[in-house]
Amino acid sequence: MTTSTPPEAPPQRAKPVNAIDRFFEITARGSTVGTEVRGGIVTFVTMAYIVILNPIILSSGVDVDGDQLGFAQVSAVTGLTAGVMTILFGLVARLPFAFAAGLGINSFLAVSVVGQVTWPEAMGLVLINGLIIVLLAATGLRRLIFDAVPIQLKLAITVGIGLFIAFIGFVDAGFVTATGAGSPPVGLGVDGSVATVPALVFVVTLLLTAILMARRVRGGILIGLVSGTVLAVVVEAIWNIGPKFAGDDVNPGGWGLSVPELTGSWVSVPDLSLVGQVSFGSFERIGVLAALMLVFTLVFTNFFDAMGTMTGLSKEAGLSDAKGDFPRLRSALIVEGVGAVAGGYASASSNTVFIESGAGIGEGARTGLANIVTGVLFLVAMFFTPLVSIVPSEVAAAALVIVGALMMAQIRGIDFSEFSVLMPVFLTITVMPLTYSIANGIGAGFISWVIIRSLAGRAKEITPLLWIVSAGFLIYFARGPVEALLGG
Repeated sequence: MTTSTPPEAPPQRAKPVNAIDRFFEITARGSTVGTEVRGGIVTFVTMAYIVILNPIILSSGVDVDGDQLGFAQVSAVTGLTAGVMTILFGLVARLPFAFAAGLGINSFLAVSVVGQVTWPEAMGLVLINGLIIVLLAATGLRRLIFDAVPIQLKLAITVGIGLFIAFIGFVDAGFVTATGAGSPPVGLGVDGSVATVPALVFVVTLLLTAILMARRVRGGILIGLVSGTVLAVVVEAIWNIGPKFAGDDVNPGGWGLSVPELTGSWVSVPDLSLVGQVSFGSFERIGVLAALMLVFTLVFTNFFDAMGTMTGLSKEAGLSDAKGDFPRLRSALIVEGVGAVAGGYASASSNTVFIESGAGIGEGARTGLANIVTGVLFLVAMFFTPLVSIVPSEVAAAALVIVGALMMAQIRGIDFSEFSVLMPVFLTITVMPLTYSIANGIGAGFISWVIIRSLAGRAKEITPLLWIVSAGFLIYFARGPVEALLGG
């Protein structure tokens, strides 16, 4: 007679320790409060550079009326919006994905948009972009549209934005300059050499940051920015280089946007005067068609960057299923759209999920509690705006190049075996930096994809939505003649 062994009982899930544990599902996801706090701190350290970088990018843009945003004010609203949105996402979606001003969109605003409208009008377009994203997410259309665009183009857009950001960094650093000649239009430094001290500070900062990143040092970008700034302050104190532009005088070897000098107090009450400085006058200033195309570009950039980032982070955290869905997906997408609304209203640019949240996830963060920690630290950072204002653009430019390199790494996911894929991807990636426009790159990629792929016998693989979007871009590229025709 044999006795059968009773089947093993399934392992029981550990019970929540308290209300916070139950709300954030900390124990259920195999984490602890200590791990979440540590992960939240690490995420902040890896993202803190945005409090410096965003104001440098936005304050560099001169709008159609000749106005610029103040560095201190942008830095303050950058910390405010990042803090509020990160905390909100942690409470609603309960995921460890931190928010801040998106680098692709802020560059697009500073370089392309404000040349046509004022800063309040540009932020009005960002706010409209956010409302559209919220609507798309709430109705489920956002997921449907995301699935309709080929993965090759999604990755190509990320890579193109990376090259665009890196090119802006090289130009801001004085490493790449306009020659003033027909050919070549740009060159290395001054007369073909890196001859200025600020440009050398950029090179040193770039190499130091790259070494830290290569050695996987957490907070490598922030450490690089701080180290480069210290070096710049010392250099300025010794040689008194001064600004590049002082009234009508031009000093080719001077600092670009800000002189790294230690003056006054390091702590101050944040200046939040930019909050609410929003206008919807762009539709009257540049016309409905041109304004709508700018909104479309903002929506598209915001749309795919966030979806791709959240998908990747949820997979890294082990929270997604086989289809790539993760807990509270619709809520997450809605809150992400609210980030664009909040960023536009506060003049901080559209806020979105940051890929640097992966650093906190790597440290063990699995819940929204980590977001609460990160968000509180961003709010504290608002009070240190005077300290970050001494960072010269040449130092911040090194971080732009690093971020560009990280974004370019996505190219490894594209299969180039078919030329009908290679050409649209190539156009998407190269047109962005070469024309200094994210919109132009996206449009060139979409139009070439539907034309080349359809005539190569792949028309059935192209979704009707892609045809519609491509037709919209054709109108965008021909908007001058079209507006003239409509006006006539």
